[in-house]
Amino acid sequence: MPTKYLRGALVVFTESFPLPVPNVITFQFNPETMTHSWTPAKAADGGTPGHPSSPLAITGSPQETFSFTLAMDAGDMIAEGGPGGAIATRSGVYSRLAALEMLLYPSSPPGAGLIGSVSASLSVGGSGISLGGALAGALGGQTRPVPAAQLPLVLFVWGPGRIVPVRVAQLTITEKLYDSDLLNPTHAEAQIQLKVLTQEELQFVNGPLGAVAKASQVYSDKLRQGLAQADRANAVQSVIGLLPI
Repeated sequence: MPTKYLRGALVVFTESFPLPVPNVITFQFNPETMTHSWTPAKAADGGTPGHPSSPLAITGSPQETFSFTLAMDAGDMIAEGGPGGAIATRSGVYSRLAALEMLLYPSSPPGAGLIGSVSASLSVGGSGISLGGALAGALGGQTRPVPAAQLPLVLFVWGPGRIVPVRVAQLTITEKLYDSDLLNPTHAEAQIQLKVLTQEELQFVNGPLGAVAKASQVYSDKLRQGLAQADRANAVQSVIGLLPI
């Protein structure tokens, strides 16, 4: 039986009534290494003639990304037993791969069902009869635009000190071994790049999903600020004497 340890995870939230429902994709094995990258925010506009803007001024927040490789193995899943082991016996690691792949597919918001889509966009060609208008009449004359599909909200959880809202920027899966019965992948690696959502981007996430995303970002920002404050106490006296002030 593998040793129990704290595992990283991707928590996926999909819009549902009355509250968003989470789906937790737990890492089978924590990645051995992880690249944490930062890209500075864009510089501010150059200003106007005679009133140049500061060359140090920026707009927005810096862009933060995480990159790592996840390993998946059906043999270890089967050895652990339980529902996961039963699924691995039938389909290898394909269920885990499918869960990762779905992070790149948009999901329609509540209310954007078939009737809403048809009533907003379809008409009977050449007859002058609007199917959307007919449905709207049957619904009391109420019409509304169909909301655009959005990618699911994902939280990257790496221990209690790092919980951030992200979107999958890149996913590359390498399948390495297969079973002999149905050619299900039994060992695979997934190279993942996660883009952390900025405060400006989170303004467009509303409702319960927005509250979850913004709360996680505020939590991470406060924790980072607190750790940065604590670091100021390190070797202050040895450095302060070097400053030309």
